[in-house]
Amino acid sequence: QVQLVESGGGLVQPGGSLTLSCTASGNIFRLVAMGWYRQAPGKDRNLIARINAGGGIDYADSVKGRFTISRDTAKNTVYLKMNSLKPEDTAVYYCNAYIYEDVKTWDAYWGQGTQVTVSS
Repeated sequence: QVQLVESGGGLVQPGGSLTLSCTASGNIFRLVAMGWYRQAPGKDRNLIARINAGGGIDYADSVKGRFTISRDTAKNTVYLKMNSLKPEDTAVYYCNAYIYEDVKTWDAYWGQGTQVTVSS
């Protein structure tokens, strides 16, 4: 059993900042990668940032230069610092992780989602 719990969402004015966090707990043998997705109403769920086990990072073009993903490996926690927020960033943000539960068994897990609303 693995559980991902997200926090940090809320309402912020345009140009403001928020930091999301996601902590994985449970039967974790090896955490391979963690990332953040978002889904706006009527839109697909899209990858916006990810960090792999070796520390490599990818960003979607829409957030590059404004968002920063980071990880605390010891705490199995990933963060998403969001700066210069725009109304179009409004969405439900989901944490995702690929986790080995033992030497051969892996699965993908999702957080519960946290709402980010950017509005004046």
